[in-house]
This record gives sequence, C-alpha cells and structure tokens, in this order.
Amino acid sequence: MAVDGQTVAYRESAGSGRPVVFVHGNSSSSKTWLPLLGGDLGRKYRCVAVDLPGHGDSPPATDPDVYSMPGYGSLVAGLATALGLERAVYVGWSLGGHIAIEAAPGLPEPAGIAVFGTPPVSDPAGLATAFLPNPAVAVGFTPDVAAEQAREYAASFLAPGSALPLDAFEADILATDGAARGGLGASIAAGRFADEVAIVSALTVPVAVLHGAGEQLVSLDYLRQLDIPTLWRGEVQIVEGAGHAPHLEQTAAFATLLDAFIDDCG
Repeated sequence: MAVDGQTVAYRESAGSGRPVVFVHGNSSSSKTWLPLLGGDLGRKYRCVAVDLPGHGDSPPATDPDVYSMPGYGSLVAGLATALGLERAVYVGWSLGGHIAIEAAPGLPEPAGIAVFGTPPVSDPAGLATAFLPNPAVAVGFTPDVAAEQAREYAASFLAPGSALPLDAFEADILATDGAARGGLGASIAAGRFADEVAIVSALTVPVAVLHGAGEQLVSLDYLRQLDIPTLWRGEVQIVEGAGHAPHLEQTAAFATLLDAFIDDCG
C-alpha cells in the first residue's frame, strides 16, 4: 500500500473483531508479531502488523526524512486512516511504542495504546534516565552492522539467561536498511521527536505500559515515576520471565494481558 508516497507492507490476521495495530521495534519487522497474529488473539481481532520503511517487506524510504520519529509517526497514522482502522488499539514495541505515542494526535480515533520496552521521554536529555546503560543500544543507531554486533543487539532484547534463539532477531537486524538506523539516530540527537511525556499525560484513552521483569534496556524506576492519568490498572504491568521482548519470551502471558487491555478499551 502507498502511504504519503511510500510503499508500506503489512500483514493481517484472520480475525474480524476490533482492529489492533502492531508496530515493531528498531531493526525488526512484522514477523515479530507472528505468534500473536497466528494465535487466539489474531483469530479474535483484526490484527494489522506494519513493516516500517526499510524493514521487513517494506522497501527503503524514498524520502530520508521518513527515517525519523515524525516520519514514522505520520506513516503509521496514514496507514491506519487508509485502512479505515477507526477505534483501533495500538500496540508498540520499543521504537514502535515511541512511534505510536508520536502518532497519537493524528490517529483516527484510537481506542487505546499499549507500549512495552518504551519509556516516554520529553527531550534528548531524558534518554539518560529512561534507558539503562547498555552498550548494545548503540547498535540500533549504527548504519553498518556486522554479524557479531547484530547478535549483541539481539541478546539485549532478552532476559539474562533466556533460552529463546536469537536467529530471528539477528536476521531482521541484518536485513534492515542501515540508513534507517543512521537516520533515526541523527533525528533523535537533533531532538526531532515530540514531547512524549506531554502526549501520554494528555491522552484520554487507556494507556497500558508493560515491562519484562528481566528488561536490560529500559528503567522500571523511570516508568513508575511517570504521570499517566489513564494508565491501565493504575500501574506498570510486569511480565515475569521476560526481558525487552515479552511478546516472544512469554507469548501466552503477554497475549492474556493484551487481550484484557483491548477488552477494557470498550
């Protein structure tokens, strides 16, 4: 599908219920959502998982500015509008969560937003407290990534000691357009992203914040001090036995939480 002059690939589940839009993380793809799209959640809801430009089956961006928070946010909002996904619930993992928040003001009547691996920040200075000091983070903004770096980055997605294979993560990382990582890093360093704290503070729809107990990249203390008036269940939801990627490390528990959130969105 063409959105703002950019070809965007996406995949849909077999369900016909409320639309649920999934936005993957940095150097990932819609494939990361396959366990959910192919399970009970995907059979219950109309799940739509996007491939951001330069990721998965979407070609590289025709306009370099797409590789930025405003660019990605506009694209996701445009895709949802083009597909007629009114009253959808948006689910964002890591970068995908930041994109969902960035896109929120332009989304077609969202019913709720769920994020994980995503600490909303106000400005570049906030990144130092929102994220844990992990050297692997730098790989996500490095254009040319070697196989060893891809493995290091993939390992940071999981809880320490996790037995989940890294192959799928590594394949997506190495297949991603390097310009997407470089462009994103440059735009963030330049402060080209919205005040996400202000956005979540002003949202009137439910906001779910999920967090893997073994998270290696995001600070739980930071998440807990945020003021989110519509925070689902009034607190950050912890997924035991998972790190940065609970949708893959603890798929059943994650799906149960997400199903309950979608149901509570009315």
